[in-house]
Amino acid sequence: MLEALILGIVQGLTEFLPISSSAHIRIVGEFLDGAKDPGARFTAITQIGTELAVLIFFRKDIAAIIGAWFQQAIMRKEISAEDKPRARMGWLIIFGTIPIVILGYFGSDVIENDLRSLWLIASVMIIFGVILGFADKYGKSERSLEQLNTKHGLLYGAAQALALVPGVSRSGATIAMGRFLGYSREAALRYSFLLALPAVFGSGFYQLRNAFSSDAAPNVFSIPETFVATAVAFGVGYLVIAWLLKFVSTKSFMPFIIYRVVLGSVLLVLLATGAISA
Repeated sequence: MLEALILGIVQGLTEFLPISSSAHIRIVGEFLDGAKDPGARFTAITQIGTELAVLIFFRKDIAAIIGAWFQQAIMRKEISAEDKPRARMGWLIIFGTIPIVILGYFGSDVIENDLRSLWLIASVMIIFGVILGFADKYGKSERSLEQLNTKHGLLYGAAQALALVPGVSRSGATIAMGRFLGYSREAALRYSFLLALPAVFGSGFYQLRNAFSSDAAPNVFSIPETFVATAVAFGVGYLVIAWLLKFVSTKSFMPFIIYRVVLGSVLLVLLATGAISA
């Protein structure tokens, strides 16, 4: 239970930062008693907690988007000029979710088994840290979320799909894409929050259903322990959202980029010397 609590804190701290929560769950697990990989199922379920934090933090924005989209798409009603951007945002979130759903469904076996090597995670941490640094330094801040179009929405979605590889970071990939496309740091961050909701909830509840299945494979943590970790992740994640939005309004992502490169490099050294196993 103590280890589950630790991993819940790690999940809450790292989910929204561009440093990859799935990588940190995998890395921290290596240093717990028995050097165990918590597994993709545990990671996906605990992410329900952090996405619930997003749902509550942005509840007014999300309710407005869903309401406008429902009126336009389902009720077929004429909506106001004020609601049209919100309805469009609803469509863009749907379109942007398609890539990760397709890749996640058809590549689930590879994701859950072959992509959890620490050699891969360490390398990806460094490579995508450099990519994010380049995007943040040279990206222009000339677009807001109101200017988001279908093409950019799909590009955001393609970037999010890369986060199926632990170490990429969902927020890091989408933020980097947003900065390459010319969106401000805050706009790119806000959209990464919204875009993640369908994919993370879908993955989390899918894994939760599997956890209760009679033929489910054994998991490192029990269901009660996983639920505790999820609850902790919710509380910590909520605090991180508020802090991060304030942080990016005045500062760059450089501290996170440096952290990614340093952590990835340390991991490579530990792996090369045999201090830890991949």
